[in-house]
Amino acid sequence: MDKQQTTLDITGMTCAACAARIEKGLGRMEGVEKATVNFTMETAHVEYDALTVPLDHMLKKVEQLGYKAMLHEEEAGIARAHREEGIRKQRIMFVISMVLSLPLLWAMASHFSFTSFLWVPAWFMNPWFQLLLATPVQFVIGGPFYIGAYKALRNKSANMDVLVALGTSAAYFYSFYMTLKSLGNSMHDGMNTGMVTDELYYETSSILITLILLGKLFEAMAKGRSSKAIQSLLGLQAKSATVIRGGVEMLLPIEEVVVGEIILIKPGEKIAVDGLVVEGSSSVDESMLTGESMPVQKHVNDSLIGATINKNGMLKMRATKIGKETVLAHIVQIVEEAQSSKAPIQRIADVISGIFVPIVVGIAAVAFLLWYFAIEPGNFAGALQKAIAVLVIACPCALGLATPTSIMAGSGRAAELGILFKGGEHLEATHRIQAVILDKTGTITEGKPVLTDVIISSTANEESELLGWIGAAEKNSEHPLAAAIVAGIEARGIVIAANNLEHFEAKPGYGIEARINGNEMLIGTRQLMEAHQVNTEQAGSQMISLEQSGKTAMLVAVNGQYAALIAVADTIKTTSMAAVDRMKQQGLEVIMITGDNERTAQAIAQQVGINRVLAQVLPDGKANEVKKLQQSGLTVAMVGDGINDAPALATADIGMAVGTGTDIAIEAADVTLMRGDLNSIPDAIFISKRTMLNIKQNLFWALAYNIIGIPIAAAGLLAPWLAGAAMALSSVSVVLNSLRLQRLKQQ
Repeated sequence: MDKQQTTLDITGMTCAACAARIEKGLGRMEGVEKATVNFTMETAHVEYDALTVPLDHMLKKVEQLGYKAMLHEEEAGIARAHREEGIRKQRIMFVISMVLSLPLLWAMASHFSFTSFLWVPAWFMNPWFQLLLATPVQFVIGGPFYIGAYKALRNKSANMDVLVALGTSAAYFYSFYMTLKSLGNSMHDGMNTGMVTDELYYETSSILITLILLGKLFEAMAKGRSSKAIQSLLGLQAKSATVIRGGVEMLLPIEEVVVGEIILIKPGEKIAVDGLVVEGSSSVDESMLTGESMPVQKHVNDSLIGATINKNGMLKMRATKIGKETVLAHIVQIVEEAQSSKAPIQRIADVISGIFVPIVVGIAAVAFLLWYFAIEPGNFAGALQKAIAVLVIACPCALGLATPTSIMAGSGRAAELGILFKGGEHLEATHRIQAVILDKTGTITEGKPVLTDVIISSTANEESELLGWIGAAEKNSEHPLAAAIVAGIEARGIVIAANNLEHFEAKPGYGIEARINGNEMLIGTRQLMEAHQVNTEQAGSQMISLEQSGKTAMLVAVNGQYAALIAVADTIKTTSMAAVDRMKQQGLEVIMITGDNERTAQAIAQQVGINRVLAQVLPDGKANEVKKLQQSGLTVAMVGDGINDAPALATADIGMAVGTGTDIAIEAADVTLMRGDLNSIPDAIFISKRTMLNIKQNLFWALAYNIIGIPIAAAGLLAPWLAGAAMALSSVSVVLNSLRLQRLKQQ
């Protein structure tokens, strides 16, 4: 089995029923595990076994269903050009249709008593002139509706095209029949009675097609706006790079950069691709991807992310990832997948859309029969008008747009705020979260321990000399805290004489033993000191105080005598306290989980306002703690760094990785919080809630519109052209309501 995924661009869809038919057709193919078609994005995402079903078979299947499919345009410029060309063609067709329909509308307006003052040219009332105007609108401009209806009916289904084709054809062909009848009457009577007024409905079919084209044009333009997030992300990318080839600097398009090449980055330039610094140092603005407002210092061997900005120094970097492998490309891919995926709530709209059209055709037929045989017996024209109005007003366009447009806008706005939902289902599920488990290290805290306290014994050596010895000893240790101690000592301006180290031995779980300039040194726990019979009584209360404040304290002895107490702490992020408070205000239960000891964990939790702590939990035990909460009936979000918390992230209802754009953080969870700020958690929940509210609003109004509109049309209270206008307006209103999500502000 060769499991693969692909995205196809679909053209020719006119409503949600089209998307449902393609989805069903692809889904029934042997070897296709899952097919999701997004009407709004005009894409199909397919998971399939490449050994069972070749890609070209899927393309042919879509064509058999009456549509066109091609591999997804990966080049943003090409995709945008295609979309703009499509909008341009739609605009031209609309203008032509409007110009041809206006005289028909003018002629129709003269029938009303309140418009009797209108002057109408006599030839506007001539049935043959009206036929001349209406025919190109009906069969040339409206031709795609006939083609779509034929393909739908051939595949034993029905869509919007069927409703439009039926409604407009009924009006056009009845009017054509009446035109021929008027010709026969005039020949029979020997008079020129070219004026047929009340029984012609050419304007109905032409204006309906024109209004539907207008609605489609508005939809297409709005869809372009809803993909703004992806376009803004792609706009961050550098267009060129200065590559050093054969010792010569060459300015090349970014597409020509090869992995392993050395790239020169001047101050103020965008970093072209992902890579590692090989020469120079500088500060880099990574805020567009991570939200970190302060520039990040970069030195040799530090990683660089493409699209970030080099601030002040000259850098040389080696390209490690290009094209689709870069962090930015991964982010764009995640946003695209989220926008084209389906939220579970969309299944409601899909089911309704799938059965809606046949029901509407039935209602229209019943309305016609009631009017023709019971209400106004023998009035064929009147009964036909009611049936046309029912067919047109019931087009399920608004219903099909209700969910995907909201998902597109909501996930796009979230991406702009540094929150990446990996699918519509996660965007929907996030609003149900009741409890949030926060990993301590790297999530609540910075994840970078620093030297916070140095307390020298009064009987010890001079502080600078002693710290130099401590630094020389710790420089050989691989313990994570050792690097923090060394960095803290160097930050105090003390030179570490590492070459004076004569002996070093690590004691796992206890500390280190070393000899420097003939001095025997011990750095570590109480147990290490007790093993060497070092009296540390004078440090007892200070050590307890440091540990109670969440710091890791270590004792130092020189030549068997207590010399100093040093402490290292992982500092709390400046935003953690406010973020925890916001989560509580949202009614969430906030829990901290950590592998640290109870005392240190409680100290950190107290500082940020967390009341419930799960301490001394090993990585594999975190998943069990998540399960316990779920078994108690809570919907749980696990928030971690996406690496050692992977089992818990996978177990939780929603896994949130707090990362700064690393591949692991992006791949590990349902939601990636790019900014490394806990405020993104309440932001994600807020966006999820507002998106779901928006979807429910859309679904309510789309359904209410049809539930109210169909009876009104069937009762004869709505002219067909007004029904067409209402139908177009409903689709546009749904899209515009969804676009409000793009203006959401952080709470």
